[in-house]
Amino acid sequence: MKYVLGVDIGTSGTKTVLFDLSGNVLGSCTVEYPLYQPKNGWAEQDPEEWWAAVCDSIRGAISKAGADPSEIGGIGLSGQMHGLVMLDGEGKVLRRSIIWCDQRTGKECDEIHEKVGKDRLIELTANPALTGWTSTKILWVRNNEPEIYEKCRHILLPKDFIRYRLTGEFATEVSDASGMGLLDVPNRCWSDEVLEKLGIDKSLLATVYESPEITGTITTQAAEATGLAVGTPVVGGAGDNAAAAVGTGVVTDGSAFTTIGTSGVVFAHTSEISIDPKGRVHTFCCAVPGAWHVMGVTQAAGLSLKWYRDTFCQQEIDLAAQQGVDPYYIMDKQAEAVPIGSNKLIYLPYLMGERTPHLDPNCRGAFIGLSAIHTRQDLLRAVMEGVTFSLRDCAEVLSEMGVHPNRMLACGGGGTSKLWRQMLADVLGCPVSTCASKEGPALGVAILAGVGCGAYSSVEQGCEAVIRVNDPQPPIAQNQAEYARVYDIYRALYPSLKAQYAALAEL
Repeated sequence: MKYVLGVDIGTSGTKTVLFDLSGNVLGSCTVEYPLYQPKNGWAEQDPEEWWAAVCDSIRGAISKAGADPSEIGGIGLSGQMHGLVMLDGEGKVLRRSIIWCDQRTGKECDEIHEKVGKDRLIELTANPALTGWTSTKILWVRNNEPEIYEKCRHILLPKDFIRYRLTGEFATEVSDASGMGLLDVPNRCWSDEVLEKLGIDKSLLATVYESPEITGTITTQAAEATGLAVGTPVVGGAGDNAAAAVGTGVVTDGSAFTTIGTSGVVFAHTSEISIDPKGRVHTFCCAVPGAWHVMGVTQAAGLSLKWYRDTFCQQEIDLAAQQGVDPYYIMDKQAEAVPIGSNKLIYLPYLMGERTPHLDPNCRGAFIGLSAIHTRQDLLRAVMEGVTFSLRDCAEVLSEMGVHPNRMLACGGGGTSKLWRQMLADVLGCPVSTCASKEGPALGVAILAGVGCGAYSSVEQGCEAVIRVNDPQPPIAQNQAEYARVYDIYRALYPSLKAQYAALAEL
């Protein structure tokens, strides 16, 4: 055994990476596929297009590495969470998958809370019902497409459909299953009480494993399609954020990461389960057996900066093209010249409603304090600061739950900005580092594959062997005090505007 393979089935495409046992990338291939939006607020993908992309990307990664497939010790799967894949009795796809960002299931959320009880649901599954959750999608199909529901014999998550095509096994693992709204998260098994109250047959669901456990092996048919060797083990893997945690070494108490991608995430590991009774953050089983993670989400983190760039920064885009650099590099330099507090300007990053800590689909973005002195650069800095404050909102809820990270890793596009990392360090009050590897979820599930096939003795030992962290940026005391004054004002704005947001939504 020389290699481990990580396959990440994302929303825009599948990325497959072949690693050696020290975590070095030997070959990588990404294959994209479309998103279908048949109605406003709907989002679907074709599972067969995922499978085609997986086959092509596996072949591509192995080919680029010039590797012998028989020397791949194990395969790990990561992917977008919450999607609904429905198969008939012959294992054929019944309809396109309703994926994580689909918003059609508001009535089904109410139905679940009515049948189970919202407080009881949080006790059992550690989370309220949300429109993105798989459970709400199952009920939507039952309510709106009963002929399809009647034919359904298997319900799988996106990466677990790929597992089925690779191994012939109907299996899932605890981290991804935690986001379905059907798992007893404290006890790491399906909740019979929730399933009974919702009238969902347990036999439709896959067998639940821990993330590093072997769930099956590559079949002859899958080997022909992918170029893999027959019998290669496939481990449970993990949902995208849990996989990213392993891929950044966030697998022990006190460790956390912040992702500034389209959305923003504050993710912390905990060996003791902690559930927010208000449902403001998610508590899921993590990829480390017997442990959990808590995660706050802000909907429009990097999206806020992209919106600002696309709307107001054509000059910077043109200048970046002339200089051969990324527009965000130019924007970073401009924001760096603006003082903390953006000359008394505050941005609320609620472009897509909010999840943590407000759980309010009606709230929207705002600039507070605009005056005639303000420039585009002031607005730019305010956007970056507002997103950072929203991530502190997430961290504050985690703190209320007794989860106190002492180190933070910055991931995603925003994590590449030295200025934004310093903002995070100053606002969150802890050192912020980056990982040497940028492979995230693919590396995480490759480490899990290494654990499953015996290359590493545990997830923690696998991370020690593979993960390398760059020097941290510590918080600057003077900056902390200045940001704290602005954050206090920021935090008071949402309660003042909540009623107006609801009224605005009714116009």
